[in-house]
Amino acid sequence: MRLTADLHIHSHYARATSKDLDFPHLAKWAQIKGVQIVGTGDIAHPGWLAEMHDCLEPAEPGLFRLKPELAKAVAAQVPAACRSTADRGEVRFLLAGEISSIYKKGGQTRKVHNVIFAPSLPAVAAIQARLERIGNIRSDGRPILGLPSRDLLEIILEVAPDCHLIPAHIWTPWFSLLGSKSGYDSVEECFEDLTPHIFALETGLSSDPPMNWRVSGLDRYTLVSHSDAHSPPKLAREATLFDCDLSYDAIFAALRSGDPAACRGTIEFFPEEGKYHHDGHRKCGVNWKPATTRAHSGLCAVCGKPVTVGVYHRVEELADRPEGQPKANALPFYSLIPLPEILGELLGVGAGSKKVEQEYDRLLAALGPELAILLELPLAEIAQTGGEKLAAGIGRMRRSEVSASAGYDGEYGVIKLFDRPDQADPQMMLFAMAMADAKQTLDAGGQTQDAHPTIVQRPLPSVPEPPASNHPQSSILDALNPAQRAAVLTTDRPLIIVAGPGAGKTRTLTARIAHLIDEKGVAPEAILAITFTNKAAGEMAERLRGMVGPEITGRITIQTFHAFGAHLLRRYADRLALDPAFVLLCDEERAALARAAFPDLNQREISHLLDLISAAKNDPDSPSAIDQARLAIYTAALAAAHALDFDDLIALPVQLLHTQPDVRAEVQARYRWISVDEYQDINAVQDRLLRLLTAGGANLCVIGDPDQAIYGFRGADYRYFLHFAQAFPGAARLQLSQNYRSTQMILDAATQVIARNPDRAAAELFSEFVDDVKLDVHPAPTDKAEAEFIVHQIEQMVGGTSYFSLDSGRVADDTRPVEYAFGDFAVLYRLNALARPLIAALERSGIPYQTVGQTPFFARPAVQIALAGMWLLHNPDSTIHRQRFGERLPLAAAPGASVREIAEWAGQAAGLDEETRRQLAARAQPFGSDLRAFLEMTALGSEADFYDPRADRVTLMTLHAAKGLEFPVVFIAGCEEGLLPYERAGEQPDVAEERRLFYVGMTRAQRKLVLSHARRRFLFGQFKENPRSRFIADIETALLELQKRVGSKRKRSEPQAQQLSLF
Repeated sequence: MRLTADLHIHSHYARATSKDLDFPHLAKWAQIKGVQIVGTGDIAHPGWLAEMHDCLEPAEPGLFRLKPELAKAVAAQVPAACRSTADRGEVRFLLAGEISSIYKKGGQTRKVHNVIFAPSLPAVAAIQARLERIGNIRSDGRPILGLPSRDLLEIILEVAPDCHLIPAHIWTPWFSLLGSKSGYDSVEECFEDLTPHIFALETGLSSDPPMNWRVSGLDRYTLVSHSDAHSPPKLAREATLFDCDLSYDAIFAALRSGDPAACRGTIEFFPEEGKYHHDGHRKCGVNWKPATTRAHSGLCAVCGKPVTVGVYHRVEELADRPEGQPKANALPFYSLIPLPEILGELLGVGAGSKKVEQEYDRLLAALGPELAILLELPLAEIAQTGGEKLAAGIGRMRRSEVSASAGYDGEYGVIKLFDRPDQADPQMMLFAMAMADAKQTLDAGGQTQDAHPTIVQRPLPSVPEPPASNHPQSSILDALNPAQRAAVLTTDRPLIIVAGPGAGKTRTLTARIAHLIDEKGVAPEAILAITFTNKAAGEMAERLRGMVGPEITGRITIQTFHAFGAHLLRRYADRLALDPAFVLLCDEERAALARAAFPDLNQREISHLLDLISAAKNDPDSPSAIDQARLAIYTAALAAAHALDFDDLIALPVQLLHTQPDVRAEVQARYRWISVDEYQDINAVQDRLLRLLTAGGANLCVIGDPDQAIYGFRGADYRYFLHFAQAFPGAARLQLSQNYRSTQMILDAATQVIARNPDRAAAELFSEFVDDVKLDVHPAPTDKAEAEFIVHQIEQMVGGTSYFSLDSGRVADDTRPVEYAFGDFAVLYRLNALARPLIAALERSGIPYQTVGQTPFFARPAVQIALAGMWLLHNPDSTIHRQRFGERLPLAAAPGASVREIAEWAGQAAGLDEETRRQLAARAQPFGSDLRAFLEMTALGSEADFYDPRADRVTLMTLHAAKGLEFPVVFIAGCEEGLLPYERAGEQPDVAEERRLFYVGMTRAQRKLVLSHARRRFLFGQFKENPRSRFIADIETALLELQKRVGSKRKRSEPQAQQLSLF
């Protein structure tokens, strides 16, 4: 069956699209145009999926049609000569939609649009569930995801093997596979191992098949064309022709084979009409061919900025065949001009005028669908109805006898069929003449030059690091600076290392451990490395695997304080009368246990009691306000539940080592070399644990930075760091002052802030990365305006997130090199409550983001029910988990079941939705059959452990959660008195600790730091007006770029944003 298909369109949920992009209008215009297969568009949007269920019903396999009542209403609006018939083919919909991927790969920001296809509505729902975990799919029909194209392909193939992906408009400068701005040089570079799953490429409006034939690397792909329509009348301005069965599988079989008998070719724009065909600058009226661009070294002759390199130029860069050389077995193609444009030229009016509309409707009523008129009908028949001029024009078009003024830099080109002014649109003729004059003037200086210089793009230099070694084991010391090397070689006494932010703390600790093993002959089993987060432990293990190999690294104990405590308690459980299969309670489960143990207390009293219990366990030597009788009842309740709480994991090991001399001796004999990360954050009970571990003569090395001590509210006391020499006589003290993260400007400003604190032990920091970029300080009238400013800045630094950004002027198209991807940005704030306007602004913009420090995955109530079931499999005597899990399913798992299989069972029993079950199973996968290790990981995670550095998303997080992380660009929002420093109601702020917290936030930034504050902020149910934070005042003005406050009212003289045309 002969079919015309337009598989890449949009819905009314996409930005800058027509409200008429719904299924009835699409079905109407498909008949008017003569299209049988229409892509639904926007399959990633949940609202559009709901409309699919409402409007469509299954037809042939993998295809859908309008429900009968809608189809009948639509038929009444279509000229009889255009209506679908059995012979012509009824309109079918195929599930398809475009995804915008913006991410960093190979050191460059990539922006690629891909069209994905699904065989069924359940597959669409599954794709949406997967993508919603990655980014915001609800604010734009074409969502922006920080997801590599290869990974997008992998996801849809995991959903269903008969899902497909076709890279969209592959040559467009922005947002395409091979685009000059942010694309690749080959399909393989983008899709890597999944390249065999790519079988078709979309040419786009600015290229046609002969241009693509010049690149032999594209020979194996079937070239397709689609309209990318942003309004129904634009349907089928490009399309793909088939002769195959009417089914999803048959269509893609034809594309995969490229067989001319099944895939009949494409309908094309004349490529010159596309708005990125030539190079140029639309603001300057510069429209150049590639040779002229090269002659001008890629710089605009008017403004001196780089021009936008168009499709024609980009094809020439990758071409390995001369122009005009045909490709073997090439499919035919037909270059057409939309009928309204032809009529507009003939009538001397605009293509959208009422006069053209009336004539268009008359021709459709008499002759049938537009594509039939343009492609198939005899010219004599057209002449009888439309006149000789129309027939002559269509004849010229079919023979490609046209004159073209090529599009450039976002301006559509002009294709003309007639030379005489009285046969053409006068406005269009004047416009074409103006462009020709500008081109002639600007070309004159460069067309005689033969030089072919490359366009220069100057990337921002990366922060220098010590030289890396080609042989990690033999040259550990060579990769270190002198201070780091001294730390590695100091092994004969206790050692405290003061390591400023970005000074290579993890590198130094792991190099020291590797040196002990390789050069000192220390057994890996004798080494204990203690961290504060699972993330830090994982990074340390990863570094050591590269230095000493995975086998040796597996013999080193690298754990958090609490994980190490749990290890000791399980190993020596009998000494404290513990169940060795004890379970760990989360905060909610701990509160439930306390409520059962103290039925006389209300919720506020329960919370206060638990705080007192925690304080007593974390500082056993300090006077406690806890009622000992209540503490005993709580402890007995834990024992009866075969459970421990978080604080027990340090307090009980201290008790164990203190009261059991033989156990203490055994543990001390095992761990002779102890390293502690983030030592400034230890508390009293952790200090006691370290003293007990080292009392037998173990060598202790600690590293940290008292200027980054920010957990005083949790009982941490940086004075242990300051008094290390007194606690461990003879200790050596070394300082790491060279920063490998930030610019010197950022370091100078941060140092000026922290210098105001008393009891500082750190020295000044220095960086070899010198940049004159100042810190931005932005005052905003409101918190919403502050959020919009931050989002706009991100959009600008990414270089625009869509054609909307570029065409509307929201992002200046000065074509500077794109330096950043979404994952390069962090927005930090003092309180989670400050995230709300930021989230709203990011969602409105469609920018993908992740929040850290809010409800983590394992803290979701439904997930905790599933975890309760898994804890029950670990210990069936856990009463608190039995109460929580209930009798959902028989408590059983197949012998030898993996943790993943157990997670799948528990997720199903807990009633988790399919996507949450999949996420739980994926997180369980790496643990093999070690259920206990998985459960302890879920219980012992910290805020930082839930940050995913692989996600190409803007990160929103509290200043506390940002500790240990780094980002090229950091925004600190809410730099106001009352927030920084934070003042709780009725309490005096700890200004010194708040200053350290601000210092931590500032030193997360590598290249750019922006501090913002709002004059008026809505927080905790009321409006607040606070002055700018005193911490900003500590920074000398010379380091700041102070921006003027932007008012909320637009000045009368300010030009309004340009109304966007619908594609």
